[in-house]
Amino acid sequence: MLGGLGATEGPPIAYNWTARGLMPPLLPWLAILALLALKPNHGWSAWWIWLPLACLAAGWHYVQLGLESQRFGLPNDVYNVLIDAARALAFGVAALWLLAPYVGRQHRFHSFLRMVFVLAVLGVFSLAVTAGWGDEAAAGRIAALPGPGFAVAAGWAKGAAQVMMLALLALVITAAMVLSGLACRGHHRPFQLCLWLFLTLLAVWAAASALLHVLYLIASPGSVDYAPILGFGLFMVGVTFATLLPFLILASVSPFFRERLKALLHVKPEVPPAIAPSPDASLRA
Repeated sequence: MLGGLGATEGPPIAYNWTARGLMPPLLPWLAILALLALKPNHGWSAWWIWLPLACLAAGWHYVQLGLESQRFGLPNDVYNVLIDAARALAFGVAALWLLAPYVGRQHRFHSFLRMVFVLAVLGVFSLAVTAGWGDEAAAGRIAALPGPGFAVAAGWAKGAAQVMMLALLALVITAAMVLSGLACRGHHRPFQLCLWLFLTLLAVWAAASALLHVLYLIASPGSVDYAPILGFGLFMVGVTFATLLPFLILASVSPFFRERLKALLHVKPEVPPAIAPSPDASLRA
């Protein structure tokens, strides 16, 4: 016995742990490789999609290490949920860029639904194969919970939180892109588009934070201040914009992906100016 706190040892718990293979982390990359086989993506220009993906994968990895080492007062699980969702969202954005000829060719509202669908499906797929909802997430809780069944449930609860976060991210990014497309309608300027996208992300996350605060007040009146929720919304503005920025830079320097972005935003494609016949040619005719 440890004072009045109870027994120092409990009954042993049997848990069969199996090391994860190398294939699950590679599956999102293989999914992007499969999308490159589509007919609209034939050509070396489409292969530049690997550059922002690699930059984001490395960047979010080092951000996650930095957040865990700094100890900002939040549990590591909170950081893992955010970083895993942002990392998975990058694959969704890459798939959106590659599927733009199919997603952005119809009415704006239909394009909105397709964009949310692509971002959510590829993001959830990436989370499902890389986050480890049922194995190490559960193993990390074995010592603190009464049995392996509770630990597995905790792992799946983390997965459900990541899915909800990813669905919210997909909805917010799609709404921001649609609003930016309306603001930039008729012409495309990279700097102006980035500015509008940042402002719309700020507005959408502020609205989402206000809605979340209202829901908290309805569930438990007076228990939650608005400032922490707004701070979380501002933090997510940075996360979502940082995820989109490498793809926006790629679209600004690559004519191939510039047209893909215009298709998603329903911005009119550039039409070369008509060349009027010279007077000498008309006289000769």
